[in-house]
Amino acid sequence: MAYDCTRRHFFFGPLLAGAIPIAGFGSVPSLRALGYKSPNEKLNIASIGAGGKAASDIDGCTSENIVALCDVDQERAARKFTEYDKVPKYRDFRKMLDEQGSSIDAVIVAIPDFMHATAATWAMERGKHVYVQKPLTRTVWEARQLMEAANKYKVATQMGNQGYSNEGTRQAAEMIWAGEIGSVTEVHAWTDRPIWPQGLAEIPAPDRVPDTLDWDLWLGIAEQRPYTSGGPDYKSPIGGHFYQPENWRGFYDFGCGALGDMACHILGAANLALRLGAPASVECIHKEGASNFMFPAKSVIRYDFPARGSMPAVKLFWHDGLKETPKIPGVPEGELLGDLPRKPFGRPAGQTASQGPPWQRPFTGMIGNVFNWETFEKDKNGSDLVVPPPDGSLFIGDKGMISTGTYGEQTRLIPVEKMADYKFPQPLLTRSPGHYRDWIRACKGGDPACSNFNVAAPFVEWMLLGVIALRFDGKLEWDASKMRFTNNAEANKYLKPTFRKGWTLT
Repeated sequence: MAYDCTRRHFFFGPLLAGAIPIAGFGSVPSLRALGYKSPNEKLNIASIGAGGKAASDIDGCTSENIVALCDVDQERAARKFTEYDKVPKYRDFRKMLDEQGSSIDAVIVAIPDFMHATAATWAMERGKHVYVQKPLTRTVWEARQLMEAANKYKVATQMGNQGYSNEGTRQAAEMIWAGEIGSVTEVHAWTDRPIWPQGLAEIPAPDRVPDTLDWDLWLGIAEQRPYTSGGPDYKSPIGGHFYQPENWRGFYDFGCGALGDMACHILGAANLALRLGAPASVECIHKEGASNFMFPAKSVIRYDFPARGSMPAVKLFWHDGLKETPKIPGVPEGELLGDLPRKPFGRPAGQTASQGPPWQRPFTGMIGNVFNWETFEKDKNGSDLVVPPPDGSLFIGDKGMISTGTYGEQTRLIPVEKMADYKFPQPLLTRSPGHYRDWIRACKGGDPACSNFNVAAPFVEWMLLGVIALRFDGKLEWDASKMRFTNNAEANKYLKPTFRKGWTLT
């Protein structure tokens, strides 16, 4: 079982009532009876996407067999294509799945947001387990479709929001369920994203598509449009051309902005701990740098969630485009929230900087999964500490406050002095073996992964309502049972994507 709630329920009291799903993190039955691989037998994994984030996802699955790779951008994929020089390579994932399907057990989907659902559905329909990068999908309808498909085809799934596997995320839930800060009625989450361009007013003139890029395949289901590199005067703060390789996040048609990039990480602890479900309404209450085709440069979004069992109604605020942690009433002056200053990253002898992203490499100092008072006191005034970008969350209860870092790490009471003699509650939730290992284990017949689609899709659904709210002024009232906004017919048009001729979800 994913949870052992019967013998500890009395300890966590009424706050816990209704907070734990009966079947654990997922609601699908155990996969052991479905004839999956032995835990000692390696999976055959293909990846749709080989450059960018896909490269680190592939690295996270190197305990298994990587048997096929697909990427529309040959330059971006070059490193992984070279590393796996003997496996078949493709530009079109449909062709890869048709030709290599019999040799593939599971598929990584790590391409731009607007193509996640189509690629994942193609894989699941063919009986392949899927690991899909956050934010799972670009629209609410697609999120529901993926959850239904996962249950229909009985495949193991996982969304790529690593924070859901972190110790600190579980600690935050257990602290709140133990009543450490009383009833939580307000949550704040914040990020420095976007670090890519947003809020631009004009699309540069078309120019030649690079020989290494299949622009038509890159567009996939999206409406046809000319390619542009941005021209000689275009300068992206993170490099690249106008739309790609990473700037697509800022476009309504392709990405989900800062919310899509970071909310699935930063708000994971809130979603788990508070069992948020569906909000009653969502509203963009502040934005700067509005655009007809891009997300704004900066925004604040408010979600209002009704009472859930014994948990009271909660208002949740998302802040993006920040250069520093927001000032939140009630937080003592000078208190550190979110990510803490840290020592520089280190890695073992022989490991290069290209072997996985920073959060997967060994490190020293104050960043990590678990807050430690002694380490905090020892290192807090160190001259070599690095001040991280503003990312994190704050839970406000009627008896106190809790803050977490980007991925749920460094969970601690606020003010931090309360941690001097603090003992975390006895574990209630099972601990993850690691986000990729959790999925791999599920693929081989283990319990559902912690962010499987029965968990991830409802989480993503409420997050994506904020993506739509960025396009409108005023509050949007949400009816989850009918999948519609009740007071804005225009907003309902953005709940489902349109598909270019020749493309479908399946």
